[in-house]
Amino acid sequence: MEFTKKGILKNAEEENVKYIRLMFTDIHGVIKNVEIPARILNVALNNQIMFDGSSIDGFVRIQEADMYLRPDLKTWLVLTWETTTYGKVARLICDVYLPNGEPFKGDPRLVLKRGLQKMNDMGFTAFNIGAEPEFFLFKLDSNGIPTLEFNDNGGYFDLAPLDGAEDCRRDIVLELEKIGFNMEASHHEVAPGQHEINFEFENALEACDNLQTFKLVVKVVAKRHGLHATFMPKPISEINGSGMHINCSLRDKDGNNAFYDPDGEIGLSKTALYWIAGIMNNARAFTAITNPTVNSYKRLIPGYEAPCYISWSDANRSAMIRIPAKRGEATRTEIRSADPSANPYLAMTAILASGLEGIEKKMESKERVYINLYELDREEREALGIENLPENLKDAIKELKKNTLIKEALGPHIVDRFIDAKTKEWEDFRTSVTEWEIKKYLKVI
Repeated sequence: MEFTKKGILKNAEEENVKYIRLMFTDIHGVIKNVEIPARILNVALNNQIMFDGSSIDGFVRIQEADMYLRPDLKTWLVLTWETTTYGKVARLICDVYLPNGEPFKGDPRLVLKRGLQKMNDMGFTAFNIGAEPEFFLFKLDSNGIPTLEFNDNGGYFDLAPLDGAEDCRRDIVLELEKIGFNMEASHHEVAPGQHEINFEFENALEACDNLQTFKLVVKVVAKRHGLHATFMPKPISEINGSGMHINCSLRDKDGNNAFYDPDGEIGLSKTALYWIAGIMNNARAFTAITNPTVNSYKRLIPGYEAPCYISWSDANRSAMIRIPAKRGEATRTEIRSADPSANPYLAMTAILASGLEGIEKKMESKERVYINLYELDREEREALGIENLPENLKDAIKELKKNTLIKEALGPHIVDRFIDAKTKEWEDFRTSVTEWEIKKYLKVI
């Protein structure tokens, strides 16, 4: 179909769409929506739907409440998984604007657009993303409440009967293909109940839109199978947590992969090496964005395949940045520290800003690391010049506060509210008494 106002109105009529979700994302990555009947779709396409921004966490104060949703016409999608007796449901992903017509500085999607504009100004035409989000599937109890009971005992790449969620994962993939996703692979992950589904590379904005849609589909299809899908990074201790590896590359003005140079070090261009240096230079600060929950740091510990140390390599899965073997147009950097609890728009903004700083300043990348970093103690790692990622949310927030680049990329509106919310989250965690403490101390002290 043609993604114009006229084309969308025609498609809505042809598909018997009766209900539209106008979606946007808050600073924590939570999808919000304003629901409208099809009879006022024309009003929405004229950017005239208003909502109360003071009700959205991290948006505005109550005296600044009115905001407008501007649908991105390219995101028109009939939601095949939402069936009703009266007609179909569709969605449009929206940007948030103020009544005076200015973009709202607290809209994560618009923040990413601003970062992409800077990339364009530097002579690059695309920031391509291939995300690998992992998730757990748990059984629901008789009341539909999520439990921590796995529905399988499978491991990496296992099949049924060990992989008891094979049917559910297949249905997720088929549902995604129905709505136009180009799926690359799906498989059981290392831990029981853990899964990964990958889709093909897209420009960063489309990739983030797709990630948000992906999470919705996974949860809806899982529920049909009597399961609860969670993107919580570490729901169970002593097994692998869920990451979201981010494969990324830049396109130059001629449309070529800017990271590839057949004559360069391991086939990488100087641009790629500068990019890597910028990522490593800002990693401690952007971890607050790519790993934004207290629980995120239960995953970033040695022994469970998640990177804990700021390093890069082409042949070392303990490194934070890995360079997959493919070269040519497939040359890319894989950032392995991020997790799926991140707001994708903010995470990609922070990563892009970091890499572009490395390119702009021609930062020197450190030597590649081939040894298993988990086997070294802190002193040995520091002797090699290898820093740790933050060990908890409090430390990550401290690093974010010190980093001018990431704060400027996200803007003061988002940074201030993000830091306030995450500081409160840390305080709530710090002052709570956990089940571990009760078991450890109640009977013996």
